[in-house]
Order: sequence, then C-alpha cells, then structure tokens
Amino acid sequence: MTCEQVQELIHPYIDSELDFLKNMEIEGHLGECDGCRSEHQQHSNVRALVQGGAQYFRAPEILRKRIEKQVKLAPRLRSMSWRWLATAAAVILTLSGVWMMLLTRSQSQTENLLAQEVVSSHVRSMMLNHLVDVPSSDQHTVKPWFNGKLDFAPDVEDFAGQGFPLVGGRLDYVNNRTVAALVYQRRKHSINLFIWPSPGATDQSTQQLSINGYNIIYWTRSGASYWAVSDVNSADLSEFANLVSR
Repeated sequence: MTCEQVQELIHPYIDSELDFLKNMEIEGHLGECDGCRSEHQQHSNVRALVQGGAQYFRAPEILRKRIEKQVKLAPRLRSMSWRWLATAAAVILTLSGVWMMLLTRSQSQTENLLAQEVVSSHVRSMMLNHLVDVPSSDQHTVKPWFNGKLDFAPDVEDFAGQGFPLVGGRLDYVNNRTVAALVYQRRKHSINLFIWPSPGATDQSTQQLSINGYNIIYWTRSGASYWAVSDVNSADLSEFANLVSR
C-alpha cells in the first residue's frame, strides 16, 4: 500500500470504518513509514481533543434551564393541577432519559474504538515480529525495564504456575498515549495485556468483547485500565483475567 493510498484512507481507518484486511495493510504501512505514522498521529490527536471535550458530559443548557425554572416556580406549582405537575415531571424525566441514553452510547463507542486499537496493536506486534522489547520470564527484570520509559509503574506478575508464563514486555501506543504491554503465553498462543493509568476512574468489573476472532477482556482497578487480547478461547482468557485482576 502506497503513502497516497494510506492518506486517502486515514480518516475511515481512524473511525474504524474499514474492513479487517484494509486495517492490517494500513497497520503494516504505519509500522514502516514515519511520514504516514506522523500524519496518523496528528489526525488521532485532533480526534482525541474532540472526544476529550465530550468526556465531561455536561448537561445540555435546555435541561439546566428547565430544572431552574421548575425550582423557581415550586411555590406556584402547589396551586396547579396534578395534571400539569405530572406533565412537567414527565418532561424532565424524558430529557434526563435522553441524556443518559446519549451518555451510554458515547461510552460504548469509546470502548469499541479502544477494542479496535488493542486488537490492531496485538496483530501488529505479531506481524512485525515485535512481541517484546525485554524478553524475560522474570518479573523482577521486566518491571524495572519500564522505569523512566513510562510515567507510571505497571504491576508485573508471572503466572507460569497457573499455565500463563510471562514472556516479556514492550512499549506500545494505545488510547493516544504510551502504554505498557505485558506478553504472556498460553500453550502456543500469545496474550497481550495493555496497561495504562486512568486517574479518577472508578473500579469496573471485567467486560468481554470479540472482534474478528480475537477475544478481549477489559477492566479498571485502582486507577489503572487493563485490556487483555488474544486468539485463545474465551474461557482461557477469562481465567487469565481473573488471575491479573484478583
């Protein structure tokens, strides 16, 4: 795939509108071309700024004004019929319900985009033969390797005794930031565990997704986000996630 072809498809690629094969072709090109990778990063940054502004989920101005109006009119409402009171309450509940629906949809879209990112990073790491930067099964070797390379210290454990030996670790780029990628083995299958800080986020129990034959489990714990992805079956990946998240 040429640079011109990649740049023509960069927007639908970022918006996850391309098929799996096109995604993989673009991933491979971005791994080799500094110019296109820079172009992709610039567009991703703009997209992140737009999304970032939406994460506050401020109530719409019309909802705020309606609530303020209802509060100011409370004494007068006592003299109104119950029918009008019920209508006013229904309006507020309807607006609140619409807002909650939009909020849920926005969160779901964000999670789906992240899922696409981690699958792409997982596949790219194997296509480019770049699973690990620090090949080691010793957690006391892998954990210190991240010092000075990240602005946080990821938890690193070896689960060889439970059938998930640590293979090593590397740096990766997900969710518009540099993250830790820990690599584990399950028989002949590789598991990528992506970790990055999520300050202020509440703990979230494990959630499961499946994209193009790859299983994904993600959760939030102690101010950090964890995303595990692999082509192992969902039962094996759930067992691994339980070990990490316990």
